[in-house]
Amino acid sequence: MSSERTKASVVVRNATLDDVPAIAALVLKVYGRPADGYTPGMLRGQISSFTEGQFLVEYDGEVVGYAASFIVSADLALKPHDWIEITGNGYAARHDPEGDWLYGMEVCVDPEIRRTRIGQRLYNARQKLCEDWELQGIVFGGRMPGWKRKRKQYPNPEDYVEAVKAQKITDPVIRYHLRAGFEPIGVLRNYLEEDTDSGGHATHMVWRNPYAVEVKPANKVSYAVKERVRVATVQVQMRAVKSFEEFMSNVEYFVDVCSDRRADFVVFPELFTLQLLAFEKRKLSPAESIEALTRYTPRFVEEMRELAISYNINIIGGSHPTRTDDGDIQNVAYVFLRNGSVHAQEKIHPTPDERHWWNIKGGDSVDVIPTDCGPIGVLICYDSEFPELARRLTDEGARILFTPFCTDSRQGYLRVRYCCHARCIENQLYVVTSGCTGNLPNVENMDINYAQSAILTPCDYPFAREGIAAEIAENVEAVVMADLDLNDLNFARSEGTVRNLRDRRFDLYRVAWKDGG
Repeated sequence: MSSERTKASVVVRNATLDDVPAIAALVLKVYGRPADGYTPGMLRGQISSFTEGQFLVEYDGEVVGYAASFIVSADLALKPHDWIEITGNGYAARHDPEGDWLYGMEVCVDPEIRRTRIGQRLYNARQKLCEDWELQGIVFGGRMPGWKRKRKQYPNPEDYVEAVKAQKITDPVIRYHLRAGFEPIGVLRNYLEEDTDSGGHATHMVWRNPYAVEVKPANKVSYAVKERVRVATVQVQMRAVKSFEEFMSNVEYFVDVCSDRRADFVVFPELFTLQLLAFEKRKLSPAESIEALTRYTPRFVEEMRELAISYNINIIGGSHPTRTDDGDIQNVAYVFLRNGSVHAQEKIHPTPDERHWWNIKGGDSVDVIPTDCGPIGVLICYDSEFPELARRLTDEGARILFTPFCTDSRQGYLRVRYCCHARCIENQLYVVTSGCTGNLPNVENMDINYAQSAILTPCDYPFAREGIAAEIAENVEAVVMADLDLNDLNFARSEGTVRNLRDRRFDLYRVAWKDGG
């Protein structure tokens, strides 16, 4: 009986957001501890910032290699820098479509896969990208792990690199890069503290593209191609409904209206499901009210999901009190995508009233949600007043943030409004707000509401003069829509009057998250 040996299949391709769990598992396997690798949030940021520069290798369908890269200007790439500064804290947040150098921020390969040249395939993919895009070359900080053993002989790391180049000593990583056509133009001191074998330093490696043009044409990236997303916000009149069916009928009306006008997203207000308490048989205390609402969670989620599918629209379903797996009640925004998937974003910072009257607990994480229009973020009301949350979502690739809110006074509303506009400016993205109006006389702690929902933009030439794409009049039930051009954000970030994201001082400050993100 003859046997036939089947060759393993090796595929090199661009990474997608669906690959994030597999890449995170690979990084953990390579480096051994979560702190040594990239968080899922960082990986989402890399892929969202520059999909074309993120490569992975599949071996018989399993991810065994990953290379992360992005484009930067020569001013950043060729001068001294450290890993945190150049990579934007690991998110590839310094990606510049108008840059002329490809920066390699990571290559990792499954140590169990031998004799398949996984690393070489990743380097080849980078070089092809560099040639296709007519970039000047590739630059990165390379490891020099042999220096730890030779430190007494070569206390100066530059002397160590020169000795390796002269073949007086051997360093496996430096020699690999030299054979691959890279040249060291110096040593990046204090590049990555965790690399103790290299003393925290790195070789400043460069590969020059032989096909690069001498003078690059202006405006290499075209902004003429529109990348429009139509968004709608609903300002909901809180009213005394007689049943769950009546409540959902009102919701479906607005979903239908927005779908007819081909909106990609529709957003409802925070806690708009409190209307369901209007038909309770007796007046409930605040704690009893929230407990009663949690019983509607499964039905609310399922029926909203069906609306998203049947009307072919992505729905940010306001927020709804939900009892989570740990037994706490949290204020949760559910996002219902038109492909049938459901995502949940907990409110991170409950207000003092939410904590006191309703015993609502804060959530533990904030991350982007992948949609057919790109990654989005959700910040529920008070969360919009904490800038580090929006910055993380921006670093993960969000270009639109949705903020369902519920405020009972003009002062409270303006806190949310002003902070949302600040988030637009400092992150150069869009924010869509949706609030409640009217009153619920029989519902404790929800007797009055004040809102003026809006679609907000950065303040620069491509956008509306006041940074307001659309807004609803104060305290009336209505819907407004706007077409948001995501390419305008790309222009603002790379060529705008101010460039908040690019001009961050990573050498001076950064936000450190407990999960490493």
